[in-house]
Amino acid sequence: MTAQTLFEKVWSQHVVQKLAPEVDLLFIDRHLMHDLGGGDAIFQIRQQGLKVRHPGLTFATVDHVVSTEHGRTGGMAPWADDTIAKLRQQTHETGIHLFDVSQTSQGIIHVIGPELGVSLPGLTIVCGDSHTCTHGALGAIAFGIGTTEVQHVLATQTLQQKRPKTMRVEFLGHPASGVTAKDMILALIGQIGASGGTGYALEYAGSAIETLDMEARLTLCNLSIECGAKVGMIAPDQVTLDWIKGRPFAPTGQLWLAALDYWKSLPSDQDAVFDKQVSIDCSTLSPQITWGTSPDQVISVTARVPSLDEAQNTMQRQAWTDALNYMGLQAGQSISGTPIQRVFIGSCTNSRLNDLRRAAAVIRGRKVAAHVTAWVVPGSMRVKQDAENEGLDVLFKAAGFEWREPGCSLCVGANGDLVSPGDRCVSTSNRNFTGRQGPSARTHLASPEMAAAAALAGAIVDHRDF
Repeated sequence: MTAQTLFEKVWSQHVVQKLAPEVDLLFIDRHLMHDLGGGDAIFQIRQQGLKVRHPGLTFATVDHVVSTEHGRTGGMAPWADDTIAKLRQQTHETGIHLFDVSQTSQGIIHVIGPELGVSLPGLTIVCGDSHTCTHGALGAIAFGIGTTEVQHVLATQTLQQKRPKTMRVEFLGHPASGVTAKDMILALIGQIGASGGTGYALEYAGSAIETLDMEARLTLCNLSIECGAKVGMIAPDQVTLDWIKGRPFAPTGQLWLAALDYWKSLPSDQDAVFDKQVSIDCSTLSPQITWGTSPDQVISVTARVPSLDEAQNTMQRQAWTDALNYMGLQAGQSISGTPIQRVFIGSCTNSRLNDLRRAAAVIRGRKVAAHVTAWVVPGSMRVKQDAENEGLDVLFKAAGFEWREPGCSLCVGANGDLVSPGDRCVSTSNRNFTGRQGPSARTHLASPEMAAAAALAGAIVDHRDF
């Protein structure tokens, strides 16, 4: 047989029918849903006289519009409460599993999917959210879909997709102390651009990937879409298998043994051919931070904002000019020392237990700057409870952080959590688009360590100095 990549193995095993050259009808193993549009999608197919084809393969949660304030029972406004109520009603009537706000399993969909063992190696996983690529860290083909595609999956458990090309991204060497998975993926986006992965399924490999724990791998795959790739994958290895074992929805007994045999067959064959290859030397990386309004406008925290003369073409020069104007920065200025007003540690990128542990290690015994408002929003109820069992909440609150309930929160601002106009926020989330965290809000993407250090200093700083 012809040697295959990880992506090709999983894809080929899910083809229901070939529809055209490079276009296939795929069976979908897991359909993930959230509150923003989930209830409407179920309602729409039922209005057409259709049933949910496989309700046992769809899992829903409340995360986008749910309040993160203490004592919350739903959204922060009547429209949000109505949105959540519709999801509750529709999932109840169709038999779809809902992780509701009152349950210990509630959280951001891209955190709880892997956390609960709903997401597994070798599966096809879709969700009406572009950061579904997160789940590829387990060795799954996972990608975001649109509204009509959500309805198609609900009704048929299949989806028509054009087969992407394959790209191997090799992270070589060993990152220096203080350089995280967030820095690695931001560096890649800075190197290949926000559209460098468009049309490709990315497989991350190399010595630096092998040493990452599972939570770090989830962070890295989460930003695949930010370089244009719908799919980002890491081959399952012993780290993956050890992490999955014993999770609530993971297979057990003989099914576990059968699953292990399948999962161990998934890594790309040694002589598999990729359409493109890219490499990153991790030994030269420093902590990264974005300066502009796109994730590819990123530099080392020790560097200066690029000069307009460094732009490769007139289009990029104009984009940089617009970004500098919006962000209130000057070309050539040092990014370190830039004053900030907000810090957000959370989102499906960096809200897992190890993220909170690393941020807590930076702030231990220190205080948030007087002019800074800093939040920690755990990615799930399980993360929140585990962190509280370790006393992390006490440490954060003593330092001046606000400890909130799980949800998407300041990542997207869909639930009323917003950065004030003109304020500068160091955020562990995944997008720094214009207005992403609120009208005229200025967002700098960074790791939890960098965000924690910024909260203490009241400015963008190198967390390694702490």
